[in-house]
Amino acid sequence: MLEVVNLHAGYGKVPVLNGIDLKVGAGEVVLVLGPNGAGKTTFLKTVSGFITARSGSVTLDGTVVTKVDPATNARNGLRLVLEEHRVFADLTVEDNLRIASPAGMRWSERKERMAEVTEPFTILSEKMQDFARSLSGGQQQMLALSQALMRRPKVLMCDEPSRGLAQALMPAVLEFLKQRAREGTAVIIAEQMLDVAVSIADRAVVLDHGEIAFEGTAESTVRDERVRKSYLGHD
Repeated sequence: MLEVVNLHAGYGKVPVLNGIDLKVGAGEVVLVLGPNGAGKTTFLKTVSGFITARSGSVTLDGTVVTKVDPATNARNGLRLVLEEHRVFADLTVEDNLRIASPAGMRWSERKERMAEVTEPFTILSEKMQDFARSLSGGQQQMLALSQALMRRPKVLMCDEPSRGLAQALMPAVLEFLKQRAREGTAVIIAEQMLDVAVSIADRAVVLDHGEIAFEGTAESTVRDERVRKSYLGHD
């Protein structure tokens, strides 16, 4: 389980998160909604260790990880896939996946895992020997997501996975994330687009000015008129 308690964070003297509380259990899919500037990306980066929390705590399976660096958090099962992709441009697709796999994994097992994590992305299977820099932005997003899944994380956080992906690919991506949840991974998806991931999410929270303004089931949240008008800019 991931537990976030009274989390505060920001940039310099500017506060962004103002006391976030959130619990996500194994196998649960939670959608984090909110407009630009609401604090979604800052929240994910603080939980994963890219930004140091000013106060509050982040606990993973009973262990406090608030001050732990992102690389260690990733090895321990807390993974973040950022919108900026963060793939190794001068390595092939295969090598990007290889270095993301657990140390000591046998080659046969690694090949099986590569096939598993690229299953919804047939284009990656066709480009295994291509350099990552030759991939489109959407393809790099696919690769970043596949990298994160090579270690079968306990918690997978995705920052706007729909950005850069062709709309036709999203159902396969979402079903893939739901399958990971069925296998026990806690999944947190931060999105600005209202209807992305609602079909697979168990709960949704809406951030506004660094605070949770609304929380409920995913379906009830996106249907709530106050949420649509006040926080997400939809009529």
